[in-house]
Amino acid sequence: MIGHFKIVTQKSPIQDVIKQETIPTKTTKKLSKVLNIKKFATQELGLPDNGSYTHYVDLNRPYVVWNVVATPELSISPKTWCFLIAGCVNYRGYFSREKAEHFATTLREQGYDVAINGVRAYSTLGWFEDPVLNTMLHFTDAELAGIIFHELSHQLIYVSDDSMFNESFATVVEEEGTRRWLESIGHTAEIFKHETKKRHHQEFIRLIANYRDLLTKTYATKKSENWKKSQKKAIFKKLKEEYRSLKITWKGDKRYDNWFLLQLNNAHIASIGTYYNHVPALENLLKMHDYDLRSFYNAVEKIATTSKIKRNKLLSLTAQKEI
Repeated sequence: MIGHFKIVTQKSPIQDVIKQETIPTKTTKKLSKVLNIKKFATQELGLPDNGSYTHYVDLNRPYVVWNVVATPELSISPKTWCFLIAGCVNYRGYFSREKAEHFATTLREQGYDVAINGVRAYSTLGWFEDPVLNTMLHFTDAELAGIIFHELSHQLIYVSDDSMFNESFATVVEEEGTRRWLESIGHTAEIFKHETKKRHHQEFIRLIANYRDLLTKTYATKKSENWKKSQKKAIFKKLKEEYRSLKITWKGDKRYDNWFLLQLNNAHIASIGTYYNHVPALENLLKMHDYDLRSFYNAVEKIATTSKIKRNKLLSLTAQKEI
């Protein structure tokens, strides 16, 4: 928590920052939009109304946290770490890139596949008032709104020791909230762009899910480790080839190019799964409640109170329903 306290001690009220003549106009315009986005989040989406995202901090770096994800060499199941507030999660976060790299090196030396993911925002789950960071301001207005909706969702519903559930819920609220926000400000052209990006993202997720399943089946066979390692290499090569074919249909959307330029491994695949595995189920649940967010939140809270095994079964059944 030392890293977080260093951040909050630097925060200033957005209203004061906007009045400072030394702050670039581009920054003050973004911060003004943040205040409107936060107001929309609380009044229209039913998200927590507190001091979060009413203050600003310039960290002078591109990411606030670097998350380290690790899996065994022949498994997609991520290693977990447990913390007092967040519970057990599938990553370990560092406020320093150098420390994240050092920890990643230690894990690699132990034989793990490792991925380091830069994070531009995070939630303290309502324990503290989360500030707006400079790391968030380079996004488009729609993306910035989505981040705020996502992080506030964690303050609304959060289940200890279930990263997949938490991130999937926040992702569904982020997507629905962003669509509603764009409609509210009359940006119909942006809605089309947002829906197109969402569709591409879903296709990307399906692609990763297919190869995650293929890797899982490969690692579960009784064949030799050398054979599995050989197949692993071939599967990742094929994944990149299929992405290149998929991207042709996207007409210039290159958002995932840098990800595919990485030396991909199991940990990269596991990172994607953590955020999106339960998204289809929760999207179906939102439809079942006629897109009434308060009713949806109540249903999610009920699911959240069940055991993890029962929760996963309920979500699996919900994902399969045709609505």
